[in-house]
Amino acid sequence: MMYKIAKEKLDTLLQLMAKSQEVYLAAQMDRPAKHVFFPQSETLYTVRKVDGKMEIAPEELLDQDFVLFGVKACDVRGIEILDKVYLSEPVDSYYAARRSHATIVAWACYAPVETCFCQVFGIDPANPGGDVSIWEVEQELFWQPLTAKGEALTEVVGELLEVSDEECVHAQKVKIGEMMKRLPYRDLRIEGWHGGVLHEKFDSELWEELHQACLACGTCTYLCPTCQCYDIKDYTAGCKVSRYRCWDSCMYSDFTMMSHGNNRTRQMQRFRQRFMHKLVYFPNNHDGVHSCVGCGVCVSKCPSGLNIVKVIKAFEQRGSESNE
Repeated sequence: MMYKIAKEKLDTLLQLMAKSQEVYLAAQMDRPAKHVFFPQSETLYTVRKVDGKMEIAPEELLDQDFVLFGVKACDVRGIEILDKVYLSEPVDSYYAARRSHATIVAWACYAPVETCFCQVFGIDPANPGGDVSIWEVEQELFWQPLTAKGEALTEVVGELLEVSDEECVHAQKVKIGEMMKRLPYRDLRIEGWHGGVLHEKFDSELWEELHQACLACGTCTYLCPTCQCYDIKDYTAGCKVSRYRCWDSCMYSDFTMMSHGNNRTRQMQRFRQRFMHKLVYFPNNHDGVHSCVGCGVCVSKCPSGLNIVKVIKAFEQRGSESNE
């Protein structure tokens, strides 16, 4: 069912939610929404020596409900991709606890940046998904619960909502669709990355050309909504030792370092790993779902102008030259 509320009542809506649970606003985040479920660093457990014996105390799991409010369709897909990683066996209990207590309120996208290409990966910014979807139409917000969690949150704020039809929302969806057709990367093609292309892509000499300007700074991985790699380390604080995990990047020379060294000894190999994982390895293992949501952040933030769009276009161009 569709509901509506005056836009001027948004603060009241948020305050009503906040009476019963934490509310995180996507507009106030300076990083991808994944950090709400997969923090940049977190303690896993602490070891203390008590009366000559070692005591291990796991970090307590989150047990309070919260709302993640205002994320776009690309971040919703990013969370769904993380679900495939952390909720499959063996389930990551820290991530699972946060996901189970979260209600995601997604906001239809009205101002995509020029570097956006989410539709290439089947994401519809006019239908953002989540547990509740919101559309902004002039001075009104339209609210539609999509899941049981969404229905529960609707009951919490029900006193502010009134039932509405979907006609205005339909017209707004059409406008968003027309807007997306004008973006520069709307015609980006990924067909050449489907099927049995692993060896063809892996062995391509293009990687030697493409990686040359890479600084291995890791900006792309830390800002990416779907990158999920982490490292585990220990730190001591006098009478205790805590084990924690923190984000890591496959672009770093010491990533997955073992006693004998690293099996990717060259930056080209690390550069290739990042894009092969997103475009080949991950979809091969997850029913064709790519580990990219087309948000365009890596396009706008890479200091060297290297990004997934450049990689896709380079391979497309090489394929076209081969067919001539």
